Amino acid sequence: MPVTLRVALGNVSRCARDYSVYLVTLAFATCLLYAFNASGDYLLAMPLTGSQLEVIHKARDITGAFSVFVVLVFAVLVAYATRFIVRRRSREFGTYALLGMRTPALAAILATEGVLVGLAALAAGLALGAAASPAFGAIAAFVFGVPWRFAWSFSPAAALDACAWFAGIEGLAIVLSVVDVLRRPLVELLERDRAPERLALSDNRGVTRAQAVLAVVLLVVVWGSCVAQPGLFVLAILPMGWAAYVATSLVFRLVATGVPGCVRRGSRYWEGLRAFTLRQVEGHVSTGCQALSCTCVLVACAVCMICAGLLFSVGQRAAGLADPSAPAEASLAPIGYVGIFYGEAFLVAAAAVLALQQVSQAADGRSAYATLAALGTDEREARGAVRAQVGVAFVLPAALAVVHDCFGLLLVRQLALGVPDEVFLVIAACSVVGTLGLLVLYYLLCVRECTRVLLGGASSLG
Repeated sequence: MPVTLRVALGNVSRCARDYSVYLVTLAFATCLLYAFNASGDYLLAMPLTGSQLEVIHKARDITGAFSVFVVLVFAVLVAYATRFIVRRRSREFGTYALLGMRTPALAAILATEGVLVGLAALAAGLALGAAASPAFGAIAAFVFGVPWRFAWSFSPAAALDACAWFAGIEGLAIVLSVVDVLRRPLVELLERDRAPERLALSDNRGVTRAQAVLAVVLLVVVWGSCVAQPGLFVLAILPMGWAAYVATSLVFRLVATGVPGCVRRGSRYWEGLRAFTLRQVEGHVSTGCQALSCTCVLVACAVCMICAGLLFSVGQRAAGLADPSAPAEASLAPIGYVGIFYGEAFLVAAAAVLALQQVSQAADGRSAYATLAALGTDEREARGAVRAQVGVAFVLPAALAVVHDCFGLLLVRQLALGVPDEVFLVIAACSVVGTLGLLVLYYLLCVRECTRVLLGGASSLG
């Protein structure tokens, strides 16, 4: 076995915990990408009439056009995940260089590790997509209003498309990770995993006010377009999404600079580990602003898209506005399926971004919690600090996402005027409550993992 491959295999197995988050992220991305492209095959495996087959074939053209946007979403997700794994192992790469490893050998090890994890994720994602084909088929049948039966299916064409897109995305991510490691000085590599990522937040009141004004202007444009000009918002959805992200990031920065001062002036600031928890949150505020803003916008978009998808399919049929077997529904059901699928994809992306951010912050904070353990801090208080630290990362994006959705759902309502109000309210409420429920479940999982990372080795606690 070549030395490079042997070293790469050893590194991947030794860093299994770090790579597990990365591998799961890539596997779910591959699974959803495959499932989206294979949606037509799920439906064709069911007993369909001639008119329903016509709807499905037209739908495949529509969903195929939207697959490019799915690829873009997962490309950003993979780039974020790759950045996380490179940062976590930068000290190890610096040690290799310090021991005299030449640049070509280091680049080869990095690339080999990326290929190994990528192949494992690709295989796992395709296997998961094939295993879950009855579930994906049930979703597609539900949206398109066709009879469903339990059936397994595998689409070679969709698998090849997923492999091609995955190879391009992962290949670019590997190249960027190699360039990122090789361009950094040795000292920076050795200390990068210890230094929290920071983005300077200005204390200048003029700059703060300018940021507040810009945030208000952007939010007025985005929210105002949702209410007054829904057609304009739909046509300019990508610029509007970017404006919402920038405005959300500015709001989080303003909160990060203003709220801690108010908390410090409170009478309960020094109770328990409040001061410590606040300092931990502040220590990661810069990276948090970027990750939490991304999570917030993705969650808000997911709710609106799932709601719109259900309205354009289930809602239309419930209102008796379309015959499920008529070709005329080809303009509605495909849009509904795309909306629901995009909502699911965005929720996966948001969960992955938040998970990677929380695990990264937990790894950065181990020394601080180890100091608490050495000082004899009560284990219950330490666990409470972890819950509060992770809770901030979930409450902030969820709260602002609900505010975004108040305007986004008004836009969705205008696009589905034919659906009765009671049907719209039920679907909208289910979309919001279901998404928040998933975030609560994910919060509990993140608390468990961060507690393991931060307190698992603190044997002196309690």
